[in-house]
Amino acid sequence: MKHITVIHGPNLNMLGSREAEIYGSIRLEDINQRLTSLAGELEMELRIIQTNHEGEMVESIQEAKPWADAIIINPAAFTHTSVAILDALKSVGLPAVEVHLTNVYARETFRHRSYIAGAVAGRIMGFGAESYLLALRAIQSILEKSALS
Repeated sequence: MKHITVIHGPNLNMLGSREAEIYGSIRLEDINQRLTSLAGELEMELRIIQTNHEGEMVESIQEAKPWADAIIINPAAFTHTSVAILDALKSVGLPAVEVHLTNVYARETFRHRSYIAGAVAGRIMGFGAESYLLALRAIQSILEKSALS
């Protein structure tokens, strides 16, 4: 069984009640439920974390190393500001996929820059909650390929 740490960043706990015109009506609990269901089908175990604090996100990444085989991370606003999260992802050496609910390139210009992109295998964005499910499938593929080599 593969172990995956899923990290949700700042303000994602407010999904369902914040900016419905951008994020829709889905709640974080709904996303987590969908992820957990798909993980069961894929024979994966998840640890799911949500934090509004950069330091806690760094610690969650570091704590993933001894347990997890990979990380799915939606750094949210920290995407555009955090060298600390970039460094944490690089330091643990686990395959990671960056996720965003919206297409950041269709939004404000400041959202186009990702500090995190340099430490992840890929980025999935713009598909709402489905972005997370696509990321889990991408992780499955990455882990299967690495097992073959």
